[in-house]
Amino acid sequence: MADPLLQVDTLEAGYGQSTVLDSLSFSMGIESVAIIGRNGMGKTTLCKVIMGLIRPTRGSVVFDGQHLTRLSPEKVARAGIGYVPQGRRLFPSLTVDEHLRMLSSRTNGKRWNAEAVYELFPRLAQRRQSRAGLLSGGEQQMLAVGRTLMLNSRLIMMDEPSEGLAPTIVETLIAVVHTLVAEGVAVLAVEQNIHAATAMATRQLAMVSGRIEAELTAEQIHDNPTLQRRYLGVDA
Repeated sequence: MADPLLQVDTLEAGYGQSTVLDSLSFSMGIESVAIIGRNGMGKTTLCKVIMGLIRPTRGSVVFDGQHLTRLSPEKVARAGIGYVPQGRRLFPSLTVDEHLRMLSSRTNGKRWNAEAVYELFPRLAQRRQSRAGLLSGGEQQMLAVGRTLMLNSRLIMMDEPSEGLAPTIVETLIAVVHTLVAEGVAVLAVEQNIHAATAMATRQLAMVSGRIEAELTAEQIHDNPTLQRRYLGVDA
């Protein structure tokens, strides 16, 4: 890849004396890429390092030519990376509408605003006056995704985006990923759901023990139970 949008080079990071990421490297352009792997392989830690929530002990993260490795999460977001974290990280006492309207001042004339999110997820429009803490798990995930879309970032990272969603909503999310890429937005998705992962992205990066062990195509992993057991610990 001549001019990657995101370049991750020999990252090492962990917690205390425990190393989680071990010389991890990959690059991506304006495309959708899935990070797959069993629990505990370092997928969420990778997202946190890219987002500036964890400082690596070695290596670099370069986004659109800018070194992000020592930047705060706020500056990483301003550089153009949006993040849908696992666990959603919503404000339980705020309504759906309050979550979205707090970002409205930054959406004038841009692709994603509150109305576009409500159109994407009609259930959120129905629950717009409900507090986030009272939403179902699937509704909370819709809100977390919608809130991040409103940042109108150049790269969106999603950590287990299909978690808690009904199959019909997962299909909507898959369609959104393809729409984003077609509109020039890159998507990096961490997924345990093999259907969602392979439907979202042709490139599948398999993580084992803190590093990218293999790059596969969606077709290779989707049609091969042996690879699914090896990298995800599950059967089709």
